[in-house]
Amino acid sequence: MTRRRASAPPRTAVVIGGGITGLATAALLAREGLEVTVLEKQPVAGGRTGSWQSAGFSFDTGPSWYLMPEVFDHFFRLLGTSAAEQLDLVKLDPGYRVLFEGSPDPVDIAATRSENVALFESLEPGAGARLEKYLDSAVDVYDMAKKRFLYSTFASFLPLLRPDVLKRGPRLAQLLLQPLSSFVAGKFTDPRIRQILGYPAVFLGSSPFTTPSMYHLMSRLDLADGVLYPMGGFTRIISVIASLAEDDGVKILTGSTVTRIRTTASPSRTGSSSRRRPRATGVDYTDASGHPLSLDADLVVSAADLHHTETALLPRELQTYPERYWKHRVPGPGGLLLHLGVRGELPSLAHHTLLFTRDWKENFEKIFGKHPSVPDPASLYVCRPSATDPEAAPAGHENIFVLVPVPSDPTLGSGGVDGGGDPRIEAMADAVIAQISAWADIPDLAERITVRKTVGPQDFVQDLNSWRGTLLGPAHVLKQSAFFRGSNASRKVDGLLYAGGSTLPGIGLPMCLISAELVLKRLRGDTSTEELPVPGNAVPGRGSGA
Repeated sequence: MTRRRASAPPRTAVVIGGGITGLATAALLAREGLEVTVLEKQPVAGGRTGSWQSAGFSFDTGPSWYLMPEVFDHFFRLLGTSAAEQLDLVKLDPGYRVLFEGSPDPVDIAATRSENVALFESLEPGAGARLEKYLDSAVDVYDMAKKRFLYSTFASFLPLLRPDVLKRGPRLAQLLLQPLSSFVAGKFTDPRIRQILGYPAVFLGSSPFTTPSMYHLMSRLDLADGVLYPMGGFTRIISVIASLAEDDGVKILTGSTVTRIRTTASPSRTGSSSRRRPRATGVDYTDASGHPLSLDADLVVSAADLHHTETALLPRELQTYPERYWKHRVPGPGGLLLHLGVRGELPSLAHHTLLFTRDWKENFEKIFGKHPSVPDPASLYVCRPSATDPEAAPAGHENIFVLVPVPSDPTLGSGGVDGGGDPRIEAMADAVIAQISAWADIPDLAERITVRKTVGPQDFVQDLNSWRGTLLGPAHVLKQSAFFRGSNASRKVDGLLYAGGSTLPGIGLPMCLISAELVLKRLRGDTSTEELPVPGNAVPGRGSGA
């Protein structure tokens, strides 16, 4: 990319995938002056951040936690607007509720740090003061990660050789080598506290028993900063970014399935031309009617699953990450998803509710161990957006989204509507509904369900080309974090970049927005580690009609 930019900056770009990463990348490239086209295989854009409507219910089908708000705001400011202008954000209180197996007493995580310190003290004498120190550490590591690691393409390691990084070197090494579970256990004894502080590993597609303790930084996000919700649901974020991109001329073509990344011919192994790499020249794709088409472009950015991009869209000799690479990667969990429309109220469930099993380690071993199986009962997550957003459900009803982490195994099957999924998926869903009914004291939950849709790991393969049916992407274990995660630029093809949860910097909506920004850094040859400066001509108010 550096050699190519020196001679001819790209004027046109094609972005593969119209999820939040693809749309964000397209918007930034358009602001950079490129003519951009987004190709999305599904009938609508959104990817994992999708939506499903039925009988007056509006379900978010993917992400549902709004964390790291400053990352969202920075991204919007790069587009000349702000998160406050584009989104109606509400702080949740409680931030979330936790139900523990065998315990009748829920624990509500509050909206402020001081309240959570008091809460921890009530659960374990002395835990309040220890939480203060824990969160001080989380804030320090979070600020360091954001300043030196999250916004880095790692195209050069020289910018990391800064006094603030070198000074913390020994401590950072220790945090990388020690798992989060033992880091927490060394500070707290109450099993409820240990589970609350360990669960953020799931947001990273991993287990607290294998996730580096550096990721205790995640606790700053929910215990100190609080949890927000965008009114209208997370699909609102998609519509806003898509609208901003289209305002700058981006073309979004849905029902368009990319079948091949086109390149110049591979160089011969003899002569001076052997030093020249092939260059991306565009893509082949089929439209919604199945007609084959081609699109030329100076730059190709794949925001699709990295495994699919490399192994299905490129010939073997041009793959930076061929199939043998993935044999040694650790996938994040698969997911059983339930979208339930329920008659009547569900006050025992907060906007976010977590259900934690007593045998915590065994639960994760079943998901990530050598002999995986579906946990029963399972630690799971329930989202009730109708607790906050009246548009999520018709009057007198509740909207429930359930996520059950399961092994990343497509053979578990696909889901369906009104019990129409594979028998194993539907049986698992029945067991989950019964578990929520018992733990949350909703004895007639099953009888009150009026709308039901299930999603299984095979659906993630079919709809999102997800590697091994993983819900999120490669897990954030040590060998798949930061610069170990891989590059966001092809080492075999010039003009081919990658973005999204399966590449840098990792999993989650904020990471996807940062990933889009890293594409811009690659394009500019920018090896800095901090977020890009907001353009001086950015005018607050731009795009207010989105």
